[in-house]
Amino acid sequence: MKRFFAPYNFPASVDFALLLIRLVCGYAFILHGWGKIQNPMGWMGPDSFIPPVFQALAAISEFVGGIALILGLVTRLASLGLLVTMLVAVYVHAVKMGDPFVNPKGAGSYELPAVYLCVTVLLLAAGAGGFSLDKALFGTRAVTLR
Repeated sequence: MKRFFAPYNFPASVDFALLLIRLVCGYAFILHGWGKIQNPMGWMGPDSFIPPVFQALAAISEFVGGIALILGLVTRLASLGLLVTMLVAVYVHAVKMGDPFVNPKGAGSYELPAVYLCVTVLLLAAGAGGFSLDKALFGTRAVTLR
């Protein structure tokens, strides 16, 4: 388990880039999750096709996951939860609602969840980087180039 959470031993420039991504996206996830965490079982409204327990999981993953990203604490686990949440968000907007990837009229689109999905994939694969609590708690592991 320790190995799962230990970030790779990247150069400082990569660690800094991962820190910036974690800070900005973590803050965005907290803001997106804040309103949802206020009403975790019903933030999508009474007519939602998403069961209340899954709405609560999404609210928790965004709010708590955002905090975890900022701290660089159990980053891979937080990223996994956020990845699932973003997969559902992309599906809901792209398939169920038929929104375009980018909507020039400013209405619904799935561009933002798709970008966040890519960020979660990056953090799941790379880990938190050297400037994180994950490194302080779990150490680092060698980067293996294949």
